[in-house]
Amino acid sequence: MTSQVSSPAEQADEAVLGELREQRKPAGTKDVRRLDRVIIRFAGDSGDGMQLTGDRFTSETASFGNDLSTLPNFPAEIRAPAGTLPGVSSFQLHFADHDILTPGDAPNVLVAMNPAALKANIGDVPRGAEIIVNTDEFTKRAMQKVGYATSPLDDGSLDGFSVHPVPLTTLTVEALKEFDLTRKEAERSKNMFALGLLSWMYHRPTEGTEKFLKGKFAKKPDIAAANIAAFRAGWNFGETTEDFAVSYEVAPASTAFPVGTYRNISGNLALSYGLIAASRQADLPLYLGSYPITPASDILHELSKHKNFGVRTFQAEDEIAGIGAALGAAFGGSLAVTTTSGPGVALKSETIGLAVSLELPLLVIDIQRGGPSTGLPTKTEQADLLQAMFGRNGEAPVPVVAPRTPADCFDAALEAARIALTYRTPVFLLSDGYLANGSEPWRIPEVDELPDLTVQFAQGPNHTLDDGSEVFWPYKRDPQTLARPWAIPGTPGLEHRIGGIEKQDGTGNISYDPANHDFMVRTRQAKIDGIDVPDVEVDDPDGARTLVLGWGSTYGPITAAVRRLRTAGESIAQAHLRHLNPFPRNLGTVLKRYEKVVIPEMNLGQLATLVRAKYLVDAHSYNQVNGMPFKAEQLATALKEAIDG
Repeated sequence: MTSQVSSPAEQADEAVLGELREQRKPAGTKDVRRLDRVIIRFAGDSGDGMQLTGDRFTSETASFGNDLSTLPNFPAEIRAPAGTLPGVSSFQLHFADHDILTPGDAPNVLVAMNPAALKANIGDVPRGAEIIVNTDEFTKRAMQKVGYATSPLDDGSLDGFSVHPVPLTTLTVEALKEFDLTRKEAERSKNMFALGLLSWMYHRPTEGTEKFLKGKFAKKPDIAAANIAAFRAGWNFGETTEDFAVSYEVAPASTAFPVGTYRNISGNLALSYGLIAASRQADLPLYLGSYPITPASDILHELSKHKNFGVRTFQAEDEIAGIGAALGAAFGGSLAVTTTSGPGVALKSETIGLAVSLELPLLVIDIQRGGPSTGLPTKTEQADLLQAMFGRNGEAPVPVVAPRTPADCFDAALEAARIALTYRTPVFLLSDGYLANGSEPWRIPEVDELPDLTVQFAQGPNHTLDDGSEVFWPYKRDPQTLARPWAIPGTPGLEHRIGGIEKQDGTGNISYDPANHDFMVRTRQAKIDGIDVPDVEVDDPDGARTLVLGWGSTYGPITAAVRRLRTAGESIAQAHLRHLNPFPRNLGTVLKRYEKVVIPEMNLGQLATLVRAKYLVDAHSYNQVNGMPFKAEQLATALKEAIDG
């Protein structure tokens, strides 16, 4: 029998829903009620502006000082068929007056812009939650398109929810009747009306959104004015209508954050900033050779804006050209990066092997998505770990690091750069779509907090021959790191061969000698095995018998689940890996301390496979590959069963 875990988070959900179920008062005597957290989901057609609406609400929430976590969810098509279930785009935001870790398991408020949005999302909405529906879109044809035989607004199927029927389209058109717009043009602003209404409901600031709209439509001031008018009309509708008799306050999370300057940041933006910071700390120009691919393209877009920091971006004709150009830039003395997703990694694999042979620093950033092949371009997955580890011909070891939250992508980029520059090796950074598109508050670090990544290029001869002459050996290694010298082209006297054919140890000359090849293969492996990575930290306050081990973006759901279990009186330990190759040196010792090890992954058990093989530990996999992140309640239930089993 499946056991359920009740926690303060779930109790808070019930408290929220309880308040939402209370009888509303007439207009003029509206209550303002205090909540500790809220989960809102905006949903509509992919052309309804749900991502923009969610992003603006998030920005205002961040400026207000709440802790937050977001989950954008949209179709792969640029413009999916309107009014269909596959075409639904949604944006979920969880914000609170305390520290939170996930976008939330289930929305307290659903804004459904049409029947498809309602049908696609109603299964996630708990009874008693608020549902705001755009009644103008509930036509017979629109409902039939998604399989509604009768209107869900009239047939009683929504009786367990607090439904607010609002003619959003009509109200928006009415609010904009003074503008010289066609009805179709006016209807496009209905998302701003909805944003205004939700901003009133939750006391969000409005100045930032109005400033944003003026900037976005600076060349079309009439459109800017119309969107601002629709936004204000939505706010005023909430203030005056009798259907919304209660508004809610969620206080700033003043105790959740260390002192500092914060901003809201997505994973891809944090990665971009981390790469720029790494190049500045290394005193090297940053070069990105990339081919656009979802969900990695935002990094290319962002870095192209920062030429003033010595960033050069090259949008190549294909994945192979992108990494080839990046590897060439590494040979030339740049901090070189290539960005991609799973299908692109497969195409880049030969050049990654070349980078292993050349022993040059190169960052390969893989924003993982659902696969195989084209798969699910806009959905998340963690299924490229084994590809990153072994997806090349021959023995071609590559270090692998993985961020755990959107903000952590900044630090992960710095760490990947440290390893690449120190050990002269390509490095994989495995993010995913959940981290890339999600966002959270990020404390902007002080410059003196950033690591020193400066490197020394080879300047002259480094070896003395038996006859006393001094020469340059391109594969003479640092005794500590086993890294070879980095000699950039044009340095007098440091000319040397490069290429994919095996090199002679030291001289770098072409060699087919079997003993030399054996030595070079083992040396390259020893270099990766010897990378200095921190020990894995274990959170185990009371000597648990069960350890939950995670990597990458599962950190938030796992930590939220662990909190729920501990609050319910259960004993469980938690550890999370950033370094996946090499593993932290103490990992084997840590694993052997526990009777049970559970590894949740958004794949079919890839980390579990590596752990079992290396440490002979009977790790238990808990897997999900549905394109969505784990839910905290789901993990808490699974971990409770593991503890009791």
